[in-house]
Amino acid sequence: MGMAQRRLSAEDWTGAALAAIADGGLATVAVEPLAARLGATKGSFYWHFTNRDALVEATMQLWERACTDAIIDLVEAAGDPPRKLSLLFTTVLGHARSSRLETNVLAVAEHPLVGPVVQRVTRRRLDYVEQLFTEAGFEAGEARRRALLAYTAYVGQAQLAARLPDLLPADTGGQGAYLDSVLTVLLSPAGG
Repeated sequence: MGMAQRRLSAEDWTGAALAAIADGGLATVAVEPLAARLGATKGSFYWHFTNRDALVEATMQLWERACTDAIIDLVEAAGDPPRKLSLLFTTVLGHARSSRLETNVLAVAEHPLVGPVVQRVTRRRLDYVEQLFTEAGFEAGEARRRALLAYTAYVGQAQLAARLPDLLPADTGGQGAYLDSVLTVLLSPAGG
């Protein structure tokens, strides 16, 4: 049975909308192109959502769950703080599609339906990374500064990966060495 034959779920629509944001930004989230992408009718969309704003809200909730909650859950199972930080960085860096998604979401952070979610997600991510640095033995102020440095490095890398990927290491070995150097800097003793 093809996709057009089965009843689409709200998750099918939000997943397609998230992919559209990664591919072309929030402006590409429109009912007709998404219906075409899913092989569905506009009626299927309106079965699940009252309008585009409702879809955008649900899509941002999916972004939060998939790109923050799920990653924190994964990292929390990793063991000691340095291993958690290493897993966090290897999970979120180096994936062009997720970098495009992050970059395209941040690009519309002033949108009234996107902004509050971006604010909440960013604060949660910073708080979580700060917690990891605290667990690694850094005092609170230093842990916060390192979390902010780590997060700005992440956002900067996402920008480069999405827009100028040839500036980043292309091979796995180069990516690994780069990641190791980032972690070495972030975990070096305070004042060291």
